[in-house]
Amino acid sequence: MATEQSVNIILVEDDDGHAVLVEKNLRRAGLVNGFVRLRDGQEALDYLFDPERSRTELQQLVVLLDVNMPRVNGVEVLRRLKADPVLSAIPVIMLTTTDDPREIGRCYEYGCNVYITKPVEYEDFIEAIRRLGFFLQVVKLPGLAAAQKGPEQP
Repeated sequence: MATEQSVNIILVEDDDGHAVLVEKNLRRAGLVNGFVRLRDGQEALDYLFDPERSRTELQQLVVLLDVNMPRVNGVEVLRRLKADPVLSAIPVIMLTTTDDPREIGRCYEYGCNVYITKPVEYEDFIEAIRRLGFFLQVVKLPGLAAAQKGPEQP
C-alpha cells in the first residue's frame, strides 16, 4: 500500500550494508517514498542546511539518522537540526546500533522523535526495518498536515 503523502526519507548512514538493507526492506514494506542516502553527518548538514532547498521540501522529510559516523556524528546533526527554527519540525528517527542509555537520553533531550536500536541478528534487523516501514506509511507530519489543510479561517 503506497502512502498518500509525499514524504521523502533521508537516510544518514555510513555503513553501505546497513543502508542497502534499510532501503530494500522499507520498499518491501510498501514504501514508495522518495529516498536519499547520505553517507555521514557532514553530508546531512550540507543537504539540510542548503539555502537552495525550499521550505516545502524540508517539511516533507523524515530523517533516519545513525549515531556513529565519520566527520560529524548523528547526535551533533540532531542537535543542530533541532536548534534551527525552520528545520526543528523535521521528524528525526535515530536508527543505530548504539544502545547506551546515556546516548538514548541525550538524543531525546536534543529532540529526536524516535530512537530505534538496530538489532544485531540479521532476521531481527530485517523485521525491525519492516515494522519501521509500516510506521512510516501512517505517520502524519505537522508541516504537511498544515499545508494540506490550507490557511486558517478567522
